[in-house]
Amino acid sequence: MEATFRRTMTSVTDTLFPVSKSAKDPQKHQILKTGNDYVTNLPLQMAVYFNIYFCPFWILVTIVGFELKYDHISVLYKITLMAVYITYTIIEVIRLYIGYIGNLMERVPELAGFWLLTLLIQLPLILLLTLNEDAKILPMERAVNIIELIFVVFEVICGYVAIRIMVNYQVTKFHLRQFTDLEQMGEDDYWLDHGEEAHEHYN
Repeated sequence: MEATFRRTMTSVTDTLFPVSKSAKDPQKHQILKTGNDYVTNLPLQMAVYFNIYFCPFWILVTIVGFELKYDHISVLYKITLMAVYITYTIIEVIRLYIGYIGNLMERVPELAGFWLLTLLIQLPLILLLTLNEDAKILPMERAVNIIELIFVVFEVICGYVAIRIMVNYQVTKFHLRQFTDLEQMGEDDYWLDHGEEAHEHYN
């Protein structure tokens, strides 16, 4: 299951975040230095970190607000809001986890999954909860939803930047590693050839 997820996210990442020409051509790219080994996006990591602590508070306020306005909304909105709250909560837990791990450990598939969940599911849902006046939004609900919306928008922007940087970095590092391996193989062949010549000379 995890391997399938990683393969799917890798193919999606290759499509949505094409590698820049500089990363494809390591000869035109700057050599990676020791101080640039880590490409974890700090603003994104901080946003996800604080979002994790804010999530339980958002859930609590949402439950209390839904209970207070339950008798004042139609049956359709009762069912709709309940489905939205459940979906948003489940996806929120999953996306924050894979976003935290993906950015911290520099795993592109997990980070791409986090970005897609944020953009395609969480952003539309939180906009619906924030702007739909027919749902009789309470002031405390609007306040926490606006904060959550800020988190989500910020994570979409930072997530995109983080994935682009991480993909280009890993592709460049892969190409440079190939060149390093070729140079090492060349040196080994050189010493092997000279060693054989010396052995034949002494014999």
